[in-house]
Amino acid sequence: MIRINLLPHREEKRKRRQQQFGVLAGIFAALGLLVAGAVWLFLDQQEEQQRANVAYMKGEIDKLDKQIEEIRKIREETASLLAKKQVVEGLQSNRSEPVQLLDQLLRQLPEGVYLKQVKQTGPKVNIVGYAQSNARVSTLMRNLGASPYLENPELVEIKAVPAPDKSNNRVNEFNMNISIKRAAPEERKGAPTKGGPAKVAGAT
Repeated sequence: MIRINLLPHREEKRKRRQQQFGVLAGIFAALGLLVAGAVWLFLDQQEEQQRANVAYMKGEIDKLDKQIEEIRKIREETASLLAKKQVVEGLQSNRSEPVQLLDQLLRQLPEGVYLKQVKQTGPKVNIVGYAQSNARVSTLMRNLGASPYLENPELVEIKAVPAPDKSNNRVNEFNMNISIKRAAPEERKGAPTKGGPAKVAGAT
């Protein structure tokens, strides 16, 4: 009977398997390192890209902030210029008001009424004067209310006082408020005046 010793063959086979396992393990380890390196490189690139994007966005935001500040300054300067323009236009359009006011007061003043004081504050005008009777004050208020340039006559006070000419007569001193009808300069320039010249004494 022939005997065959298989132990060396089995040992050699086991060694080959171990070698194959070692080679496979090395290959997988190398592949794992390659994959980990690729993932790390990708994440690092993404992080760099994000940092670049953040820096770019910050720069753009700074530019926008500067532009917004410039726009705000321009708006403030524009508002200031518009306010100055309105003031100049108001002065230009209202420069003839005192002349027109005195002209209308003279035209609407009835006989027997004398003015002592005329004070204008914007469109409001305060009048102090003397009248021979209450009826003449009423006539003055009606005339002022019908004026194309004046409106809203309001009697503040009326009282009997000695005549300013130091005679023994007594007159009625009145205090009255009226308003100026403000219109565009072209309208005021072209508006016809009503009434004829009135006789006035002692007006200031």
